[in-house]
Amino acid sequence: MAKPAILFIGAPGAGKGTQGETIGHLPGFFHCASGDIFRALDKDSELGKIVAEYSTSGNLVPDEITVKIVGEQLDAWVADGTYNPEKETLILDGIPRTVNQAALLGQFVDIQRVIHLSCPDRESLVARMKMRALAKGRADDADEEIIRNRFSVYEAETKPILEHFGDDKITNIDAQQHPIQVLREITAAISDLGLYLAL
Repeated sequence: MAKPAILFIGAPGAGKGTQGETIGHLPGFFHCASGDIFRALDKDSELGKIVAEYSTSGNLVPDEITVKIVGEQLDAWVADGTYNPEKETLILDGIPRTVNQAALLGQFVDIQRVIHLSCPDRESLVARMKMRALAKGRADDADEEIIRNRFSVYEAETKPILEHFGDDKITNIDAQQHPIQVLREITAAISDLGLYLAL
């Protein structure tokens, strides 16, 4: 049975992780960040080495590998009681990142709403990511060449997901607003779905 989900999508640095984690702390929601899943992989394992090779260059991990890793993690969370798909809606952060991933994920999740965090000002995102690199010790966010490559990958590979889902499922939000205002608009969009009524 496909698990109910809300997808957060936006360019690197647009605030998907911050907002997704915040919503994930609310009763009835569960934050699933592919970046956290990948970073938690054993770096000496075969999958860990493959993921590291792609992520350190700013490129996307192949679709089949990404969906396999995330699908197995979801099953593990269900098995150990961390996540209950009957009572919690997934907040997807960082996956799917391609149209093909979106199609492959259909076997695991039912994406009911797409929250698009829009931020056309790429220079502000570069600055935001460099600050994050300093605060969280993420070396891959400190290299401006890698950051700009991620923007190119996002435009070519991830942004087309919006067309895949269509306007009726998408809520566009200006990510350059104050984070509180962004959060207010996200919660309004989610509230309209009535998912919290299942609690």
